[in-house]
Amino acid sequence: MKNFEITFDVTAGTASFGSSMTAAYEEKLTVKLTYDFRERPLTLTADAEIGDKVSLIVRPHRIELRVNGALLDEEWPCGDHGITADSAVSGDFALTVAEIAPECPAELPFVTRAGITTDEIRLPGVNIGDTIPFSDDSADSDGRYHLFYLYDRHHHGSKWGLGAHQWAHVSTADFVTWDEHPMAVGITEPWEGSICTGSIVRAGDKFYAWYAVRMSDGSPARMTCAVSEDNAHFVKSGKYFTLPAGYEPSSARDPKVVEMDGKFHMFVTTTRLESGSGCLAHLVSDTADFAQFEDCGTILEWNDGNQPECPDWFAMGEYYYLIYSIHGTARYLYSKSPFDGWIRPAEDNIPCGRVPKAACLGEKRIFAGFVTDHGYADDVIFVETIQKEDGTLDFVPFAR
Repeated sequence: MKNFEITFDVTAGTASFGSSMTAAYEEKLTVKLTYDFRERPLTLTADAEIGDKVSLIVRPHRIELRVNGALLDEEWPCGDHGITADSAVSGDFALTVAEIAPECPAELPFVTRAGITTDEIRLPGVNIGDTIPFSDDSADSDGRYHLFYLYDRHHHGSKWGLGAHQWAHVSTADFVTWDEHPMAVGITEPWEGSICTGSIVRAGDKFYAWYAVRMSDGSPARMTCAVSEDNAHFVKSGKYFTLPAGYEPSSARDPKVVEMDGKFHMFVTTTRLESGSGCLAHLVSDTADFAQFEDCGTILEWNDGNQPECPDWFAMGEYYYLIYSIHGTARYLYSKSPFDGWIRPAEDNIPCGRVPKAACLGEKRIFAGFVTDHGYADDVIFVETIQKEDGTLDFVPFAR
């Protein structure tokens, strides 16, 4: 499908371009595009004034609404809109259309915004969803706390409710100022309904971002990874991972990968078919790409029908911790053994918003989660964890 840029100056009234696009202005600019993928149109809105210059960039996988050059809204389509360069134009707006070249991967800088505050991480119109914190404990670590998070518009309403989430990325050395890095894993194909939660693991000189792709057509999600040599510029592997027999594949998601003693362990949210229990499948591989793996059974089963999601795992002192969430509320287990013998503390909730996970900055282990008043996604929250002598954890607001 071709790529177009549609431009016009804001005028009171309405206009249409072919049978698939309408634009209207009454205090706010509203643009609607209809695709054969769904009956309901995709809707983009922006604050604008009479005379403002609008650019609507329409690509097979992404739509950008820009006003006076500023990106104010986005959508992620699937299917055909039926627009051609000679589609009929009518109404109050003087629309012009130009066919443009397909999007080419650009050489993006390592840092796209430098020295921003915590409040500036969240761009106007953008919400912070599931968080994926990461810190590197290797000898040549950069010593920074990396926060990957699901970049959300419309509170999970984008792409006809599929979410159209992507992995955004910021990092900090002090929790006072942050650097923003390029979008780590973005939607680049119409069949990608959403880039879902996962994890980062380092293997040698490469970083692997493991995640699940929610499919636009409703078929089972695909688990896959993107690979980077600098933990900023990731390239999708194009290889897809399937759970072994015995697990329900359609809901498989949230892969958490950790390295221990030269082995890579993956925990995946799914359901055990034999028992019907929600669980975290436990797989182990000699390589971070899981080209070959061994099924180690489950590391956790949840017997009331719910699936434990968004897992995390870490070692702290002489204890190991397994984190999981039920209906967005995070809980933890602890053990002196890395993958079994789990103890549930009397108070197991982690008070850090929804589906939090942890990484370290120096000696501090800091959980990141998201809080919201508007449905899915809004802003990020941080909580520091303090380990007690018996292995249980205390949680305190992180003072930055």
